[in-house]
Amino acid sequence: MIRQESTAERHFRQDIREWLAQNIPAELRHLTFRPEPATIMPWYRKLSERGLIAPHWPVSEGGMGASAVEQVILMEELAAAGAPDIPSQGLNHIGPLLIKSGTPAQKAQHLPAILKGDAIWCQGYSEPNSGSDLASLQTRGRVEGKEIIITGHKIWTTWGQHANWMFALVRTGGQRRDGITFVLIDMSTPGISRKPIRTIAGDEEFAEVFLDDVRVPLENVVGSIGQGWKVATSLLDEERLQIGTPLQVNRAFVRLRRLVAAMPAPAQAAWQARLESARVSTETVTAAFLDICERLEAGCARANESSYLKILATNAVHDILDAVQEAAGAWGAIEGPLMDGATRLDVNEMYLQARRLSIYGGSNEIQRTILATRILNMNKGHA
Repeated sequence: MIRQESTAERHFRQDIREWLAQNIPAELRHLTFRPEPATIMPWYRKLSERGLIAPHWPVSEGGMGASAVEQVILMEELAAAGAPDIPSQGLNHIGPLLIKSGTPAQKAQHLPAILKGDAIWCQGYSEPNSGSDLASLQTRGRVEGKEIIITGHKIWTTWGQHANWMFALVRTGGQRRDGITFVLIDMSTPGISRKPIRTIAGDEEFAEVFLDDVRVPLENVVGSIGQGWKVATSLLDEERLQIGTPLQVNRAFVRLRRLVAAMPAPAQAAWQARLESARVSTETVTAAFLDICERLEAGCARANESSYLKILATNAVHDILDAVQEAAGAWGAIEGPLMDGATRLDVNEMYLQARRLSIYGGSNEIQRTILATRILNMNKGHA
C-alpha cells in the first residue's frame, strides 16, 4: 500500500477481511452481473445486520459513520474478496439526499427500509429525448388537490423493473430548469408499467418506465413544487462522488491480477510492469477520493469537484479493463468467463459492462464542460 494505515485501521481491515471470507457465499464471489433480487438481497441484509451496508451514512441515521479511510478499506476488501454488486440507488443517492433535505416523515418512512433492504430504489431522470440535456425533460406532473398526477416516459432506469420506489424529476410548469419538481414515487401505484432493456454486456440492468396518470401524494415531494432542479443537482453531485470511489477500479484491478496469476510464469513476468501501472492508477483514484472527502469534511471543497473524480475513476477503470482484454488475447472475444480450475476469470463481462460508467451521472463530456465553465471559469470573456 502507498498510504500508511494506523493500528486501528489495520485491525479494521483484518476484521473486515476475516468476516467477508466467512460470510460471502461461494456462488456469489467474483460475479460481474448483479444477481436478481431474490439472490442478492439476502447478502444485502447480511451486510446490514453486520452494520456495513451504509458506511458513509451518519450513525444518527443508522449508518456506520465510517471515516473516508475506513470506507476505502471496506471497498478494497469487498473487491478483493469478490463480493457481489448490490442495489445502491437507495444507499448512495436518495438516502444521503433525504438525510440532508428530506422531511422528518420522509426520513422515517424511507431510511430504515433502505438500510434493512426492504425497499429497492431507482432513479427517474433520463428520458428518450432528455439524457445529458436533463433540463429538457418532458414528463409532466399537474397538481390537483393534494396530489401530483404524472404522465411521461423514463429510460435507462437502473433496476427499474425491480424497484419498489423511484425518485424522479417531473415538469410541473415553466421551461428548462424552472418548474421541475423532485418527487418520490411508489412503484406499485396504478398507471406504472416497466420494460427491461438488454445491454451490450448481456444483462438487463436498465429498464424503461412508463407513467400514465400516476397519482402521487404531495407529501412525496422533496423540497418545493417547481424547485426540484437544486435538489436534483445536489443528488448528482453525490452520485458522481460515489461513482468516483475506488470500488470499481479495485474490482477491475482484481480481475487483471487474477488473469495474470493464471498465466504461465514467463507471461506473468512480462505483465508485471502493466500490473504495477494498474496498481498506481488504482491508488491515484484512492488518493483523489480521500482528498475530496477530506475537503468536504473541512467545508472547503468547491461545488462540482466530484466531476473531476468521476472522470478520473471511470477512465482508470476503462484503462485497466483494456489491459484485461489485451492480457486475455483471443479469449477476450468469448461471451462468458473463463474457468481456471475453480477460479472464475472475467475477461469480457466487466469490460462491456463498464462502458456505461462514463455515462452514469452525466457523461464525461458533460463533466469536462462543468469543470471548464464552473471550476476553471474558461467561459469568461466569451459571448
